[in-house]
Amino acid sequence: MRGARCPGPPGGASGGPGQGRGGRRRGHGDSVALVRDSENAADTGQPEGDGSVWEQLGPGVARRRLPHLDVTIGLVVGADGVLLVDTGSTLREGAELRSQVADLTGGRSVTHVVLTHGHVDHVLGSAAFEGAEVYAARGLGARLAREAEALRAEAVELGTDPAEAAEAVAALLLAPPTTEVGGDGAGDGTAEGVELDLGGRAVLLVRPGPGHTRHDLAVFVPGATASDPAVVFCGDLVEESGEPQAGPDAVPSGWPAAVDTLLALGGETARYVPGHGAVVDARFLRAQRDELARRAAGPGSAPAGPGASTPAGPGPSAPAGPADSAPEGASDPE
Repeated sequence: MRGARCPGPPGGASGGPGQGRGGRRRGHGDSVALVRDSENAADTGQPEGDGSVWEQLGPGVARRRLPHLDVTIGLVVGADGVLLVDTGSTLREGAELRSQVADLTGGRSVTHVVLTHGHVDHVLGSAAFEGAEVYAARGLGARLAREAEALRAEAVELGTDPAEAAEAVAALLLAPPTTEVGGDGAGDGTAEGVELDLGGRAVLLVRPGPGHTRHDLAVFVPGATASDPAVVFCGDLVEESGEPQAGPDAVPSGWPAAVDTLLALGGETARYVPGHGAVVDARFLRAQRDELARRAAGPGSAPAGPGASTPAGPGPSAPAGPADSAPEGASDPE
């Protein structure tokens, strides 16, 4: 269902961006047994131990940092549905995530998968979630099919076993995204979105506008109650463990406005979950947005983001730069 253009939370209830609302039915999401709470655990800036720890971000909302490429996986649990944000780099990673989610939720299966964009570390585990509805930005499925060989080569270049990379790409072609989310950010902090009801837990999927890629998709999760923070899964529009990466599918001139859309959704109190790195706040997003704007305007800027050092994430090695890249396929609908 296509939602209204909305700078704030889904559901039509009152309350400012980033604020949860009271009166929402509490469901199975509140009983998720998670290993650690992000507020009570020291964050070293790296995945903890073997990367198998899930951070609780709010009731029924969690995330995990995978050891390979430090990619973030998100989890949202409602009374009737279980949503996973991104799926890892291989079918083996996807199967491990599927097993862990079942353990965390008392044997429940993932019913919804959201792909924040089409880079290999975020999509190649998708076929492990048979029967799940897979959401992606409009045009991403066609791009993945068209560039299958490039995806396989990129996965191998980034350290994935060649046989696993080939298996994952072949499986992805047989199980492409099932639901496409249309609409782009208007550059004014608003975007069209699709609202999902997981059962007592509303989730909004938003295309904040092109930035890291032409198919970026964000996930906004309002707080379960007025005292719980909202959570925004940003994909690689935001990166904390390294500089934001801009490859041939990036749109640097649109990236700052896309981050503005994320800020309009979550407001000052949300927990913002980057595609790589530690959970950040609105101040971090504003600083990274300003740096991206400087880069888009011209050369000579400092590395993006507070504390950024080495590039993080898959694909091209160049940080976000001043000029828009070539369009990602003339036939892609936007």
